[in-house]
Amino acid sequence: MGISGIPHSAKGKDLDGVMLEFLKEKVSTWDRLKEEQRPIYLYGMGDGAVRILSAMRSYGIHAAGIFASDEFVRGHDFAGYPVKKLSEIEAECEDFVIVLAFAVCAPPMVDRMVELSKKHPLIVPDVPVVGGGLFTREYCEEHAEEIQAVYQLLADERSRRVYANILNFKISGKPEYLLDIVDSREAIWNRVICPTNNETYVDLGAYNGDSIRELLEYTRGKYHRIVAVEPDRKNYKKLSKFVGDTPSVKCYQCAAWCVDTELPFASKAGRQSSVSPDGTVIPARSVDNLMAGHPVTLLKMDVEGTEREALWGASRSIARFSPKLMISLYHRNEDIFELPLLVHKINPKYKLYIRHQLYIPAWETNLYAVADDTYGVGKTADET
Repeated sequence: MGISGIPHSAKGKDLDGVMLEFLKEKVSTWDRLKEEQRPIYLYGMGDGAVRILSAMRSYGIHAAGIFASDEFVRGHDFAGYPVKKLSEIEAECEDFVIVLAFAVCAPPMVDRMVELSKKHPLIVPDVPVVGGGLFTREYCEEHAEEIQAVYQLLADERSRRVYANILNFKISGKPEYLLDIVDSREAIWNRVICPTNNETYVDLGAYNGDSIRELLEYTRGKYHRIVAVEPDRKNYKKLSKFVGDTPSVKCYQCAAWCVDTELPFASKAGRQSSVSPDGTVIPARSVDNLMAGHPVTLLKMDVEGTEREALWGASRSIARFSPKLMISLYHRNEDIFELPLLVHKINPKYKLYIRHQLYIPAWETNLYAVADDTYGVGKTADET
């Protein structure tokens, strides 16, 4: 094992040979769109549309217009385009390409996207939630060693299939890659995480308590201790209301970080709050200092792009106690390979699993790490 965390067996292989043979997509989303002769219409508004339009401009790709779901069309403009209804676009043009510019996770809406893709080609560009750059085939080849190393470290065939599909989706923007690898929340909790009735659960990015609610559901309300960290003021208020006077639950309004410090933090609606140079300064804590040497058995990180720093801040706890880990892999381009390799570097005893819940684009793609001595009776998730 090198100091980078990449197994030596993953290094030095021919890109056209063994390395990255699971990547089937050769042409990136943006090159596909650049060669497209039909009009290209964006479906949706918001931050995602802004990022996609910026990427399209950098490639010289012209957007013919923008449309939204009927209930959101009020005769207004977005990014210099009049926002239209789909029926209006179809009346103007029979054959066109749709670029989906917002996230979809509700089953009825996903079904709607599937039906829409039967009428018009549907492309879902992958743009990072945090940070810059685009996830292209060339980007994969630049990071071939890291990507191949993660693939080889994964503990079961399901994880390898999920990983390959996620990467192929990120390159191509084809949503069928995501729809082919959906795992239910129940399957993940019951077959991968396997919570006990005596967990010490540390929830980084606790939001309104939704993950705590899931834990209590699958342990029938039994646990040893819960520590919840949420930096956003409005979310923290909802979290505190949910927790109430529940025993052995402690909430902290702070950011998760590698050390105890203060950070600028931008509060936004819902889950999109994040560390930002334009934000208001708030406290930040590391898990190791927060727990002060006390054991952790289950650790979740969904911290909007600062998972790497939060992992370093929990490294002593991870190395010493081998808590089961649940870590978001979709905020930054590099998360999909950097975070699994970092976990492996901190604690090589872990078995690594990747699962994807119903979401378009590739959000809710998470890493689950379980040490050999804490997972069932030495079984893989495929065998359980």
